[in-house]
Amino acid sequence: MTRVLAVSSVFPPHRHPQSAITAALARFLPPGSDPSLLHRIHASVQVETRHLALPLDRYGPGNDFGTTNALFLTAALELGERALHGALDSAGLTGRDLDLVLSTTVTGLATPSVEARLADRAGLRPDIRRIPLFGLGCAAGAAGLGILHDQLTGRPGDAALLLSTELCSLTLQPTDTSPANLVAGALFGDGAGALLAVGPDHPLYAAGAGPTVVASRSRLYPGTGHLLGWDIGHWGFRMVLGRELPDLVRLHVVEEVESFLAVHDLKPADVDAWICHPGGPRILDVLEDSLSLPGTALAASRRSLAEAGNLSSASVLHILSGVQAAGPPSGTVGLMLGFGPGFASELVLLRW
Repeated sequence: MTRVLAVSSVFPPHRHPQSAITAALARFLPPGSDPSLLHRIHASVQVETRHLALPLDRYGPGNDFGTTNALFLTAALELGERALHGALDSAGLTGRDLDLVLSTTVTGLATPSVEARLADRAGLRPDIRRIPLFGLGCAAGAAGLGILHDQLTGRPGDAALLLSTELCSLTLQPTDTSPANLVAGALFGDGAGALLAVGPDHPLYAAGAGPTVVASRSRLYPGTGHLLGWDIGHWGFRMVLGRELPDLVRLHVVEEVESFLAVHDLKPADVDAWICHPGGPRILDVLEDSLSLPGTALAASRRSLAEAGNLSSASVLHILSGVQAAGPPSGTVGLMLGFGPGFASELVLLRW
């Protein structure tokens, strides 16, 4: 089984209370707009602080897609390098020790991709195998760990790194008053994460204190692709966010979780550590209610949402780093759970 050796979570330096971000965005509303709706949405999402890639006064209408994407590249490389080195340093490894890097983002475009641009700065070998991902959205953190597990199963002596860089604030459409954009402006924050894993034949496998990956599962739900994603044009990324998403989680994802666990002779009550993507408080409420979880089960996800907002694919890495820092006892069962465009779910079963 794959062993997680280290998880790193990093943020840009500009940290603001939700009230300051709300006030800044209210100034960009078109004439005639009702600012009370924006204030109500921002107050309802249970986000207390967020980190942003730019100073707060740098946000506003006027930047085209090219300008914004150039800002993404600069910030993503700086954050990505910090996250990558944070994970390597924690495990006592260097960039040359890596055999595979999988990088994911859904908030900017880069060709060459982010991990290729970081190769020289991070000291990666020229023969490094790279898997850049785009389009999995918030599910990519869990999906990426599942893919790393598949790769290391076939190459059990290798070391692999998952890198997530998400600068959600740079996708904001400041003058768009659609409900989807107002919700996105209330929920999403910026951050990056890196996860270092090794196969069972790697020299550091037995010494690691992190969880092992038992299994993973990916699932697409037909007929739901129009409910979550981006509308991409000269304006950049515009959020597509269907009101039906909590109902989809209740209808499909709950059953998916139960059936996945049942394959391994487990029930939701047997899961000790829930590493659940904090898509928003309604999503967490639906999962908690439908799976009959105790009120503390999703505390790590709610804490991450309050401290940093929804970080897209980087959220589950932020949550896992906190869970790992708490030192779960041997035998702890964990479930990583993410949702993304498709509509899709990604599940990863962990055991300490």
